[in-house]
Amino acid sequence: MKRVVITGLGALTPIGKTVPAYWQALLNGESGAGPITRFDASKFKTRFACELKDFNPLDFMPKTEARKNDLYTQYALIAVEEAVQMANITFENLNRNRIGVIWGTGHGGIGTFQDQVVEFSSGDGTPRFNPYLIPKMIVDIAAGVISMKYGLRGVNFAPVSACASSNTAIIEAFNHIKWGKADMIITGGSEASITEAGIGGFGALKALSTFNENPAIACRPFDVKRDGFLMGEGAGALILESYESAKARNAVILAEVVGGGMAADAYHLTGTHPQGEGAYLGMIEALEEANIPPAAIDYLNCHATSTSIGDASELVAVERVFGANSALHLSATKSMTGHLLGAAGAIEAIACVKAVQENMVPPTINVTEPEPELAQKFNLTLGQAVSKEVHYAMSNTFGFGGHIATAIFKKFKD
Repeated sequence: MKRVVITGLGALTPIGKTVPAYWQALLNGESGAGPITRFDASKFKTRFACELKDFNPLDFMPKTEARKNDLYTQYALIAVEEAVQMANITFENLNRNRIGVIWGTGHGGIGTFQDQVVEFSSGDGTPRFNPYLIPKMIVDIAAGVISMKYGLRGVNFAPVSACASSNTAIIEAFNHIKWGKADMIITGGSEASITEAGIGGFGALKALSTFNENPAIACRPFDVKRDGFLMGEGAGALILESYESAKARNAVILAEVVGGGMAADAYHLTGTHPQGEGAYLGMIEALEEANIPPAAIDYLNCHATSTSIGDASELVAVERVFGANSALHLSATKSMTGHLLGAAGAIEAIACVKAVQENMVPPTINVTEPEPELAQKFNLTLGQAVSKEVHYAMSNTFGFGGHIATAIFKKFKD
């Protein structure tokens, strides 16, 4: 089995449009929440989200390219380009038959699909559709477009496991390189679901916060007053490659991927298992693959979205794995970015990589009254970032349908 390392990162998030900006905002405890500007949300129960601020695709790509791609693919291309530049890759000098793309998303081109259906239904019934409708909306197209941009002919697909999608993509990329099926893979995920259908659909499930009075403090994982998650958008990209490939390129190695666990709650369409069955199995499998005991984990980036049942059940699973361990720092960075759905795992993986690089744990913000039982058992890193030696960081992601994906990142040592 080959060692798998990370050599590039790219982030496009509601609190920063580059990795340095995103990481600094996390450490500062900044909220990306605000009133929705993409559409008139005045009649919706939830009228706020974590949008990308002042985003214009033409700042990053030609108009012709922007027109051909849904917003989620645009986000993907932008984050990937930052990661490629950071990794200092010259693809022409590499065997592109052994470089792939595994890219996650939950909804794909939901905005394109919504707009076209609304346009059709408001017309006279004549089937007039944009010829780019299908290639803009399908969930695999971002992976395909990335491969076309760089001429990459290796493994190429899009795992879909709802909010666990990009963590699933990272684990799949890790596996393919570990097994020797690829030398390098661009992985991560993107999402652009702040639309009437996205907000309306999750609102109908009563999954979203309705604290419209003060969006900046609405996302409060672990707090007794939490009332749902905030929709976020953006993308996260990681360059994974074999240790041999990275050394041959004289690449700067940022961290190492050492474990991945995937499981299922097998319980409910949208709710998590009360005892965190799938979460427990995913974390245990990741630890076993990494060949480390639970006590080796220094930082856990929780899935914690700020829902009443989800946050509590995750910590039940965490206690089953780690015990009531105050030395383990937990945090919920969604309190700042909102929930990027299929892209959540990617930007949270980046937070884990930066944590092991810089020995800093980002905080959980907005928690003024933590659940008493939770606060007594865990260090939830409330309010402020913490300086701490981080050798191993774990990232949890869970998706509707009971999908579980857990990844472990390690401080790199040659």
